[in-house]
Amino acid sequence: MYNFLLPNEFVSSVFDITPEKLQDLGIKGIITDLDNTLVEWDRADATEELIVWLRIMKEAGIRIIIASNNNEARVKAFAEPLDIPYIHKARKPLRNAFYGAVIQLGLRPNEVVMVGDQLLTDVMGANRLGLHTILVKPVAQSDGFVTKFNRFIERRVFNDLKRKGKMTWEDKE
Repeated sequence: MYNFLLPNEFVSSVFDITPEKLQDLGIKGIITDLDNTLVEWDRADATEELIVWLRIMKEAGIRIIIASNNNEARVKAFAEPLDIPYIHKARKPLRNAFYGAVIQLGLRPNEVVMVGDQLLTDVMGANRLGLHTILVKPVAQSDGFVTKFNRFIERRVFNDLKRKGKMTWEDKE
């Protein structure tokens, strides 16, 4: 029932994702969400810890692109200082942004992972394109209006998964 909503993996944060882990999976590129995945939705800039993580990924040859449903001003202001390409107003979970990101990375779908904090946008859209998906725990407890609705649906899905004996990142704590 939840095939398109189930990520391949659950992690507590992006910092649990290492180049070695990705390379073991044959992954050469990351499509990542921005808000509540890399930083809080209301934080303008990357944290020092995130800057180090991004540098480690790049040094390992892992290509990175941000795909965000947010507006260009927000995404550009975050991504440009980090020299990371981006797609704004991605309209996730529609496939176009994921497909465009894979093309920009110059990779095949089986070489790319989508890292995000939402089942209904990040995971569903990436799964439909056949990408490896990693769901991270949101870095902030607060959300914008649309995301609040998505979180309501996610809680229902997670509760159903628990009843079926499936693990989520909530079980990792």
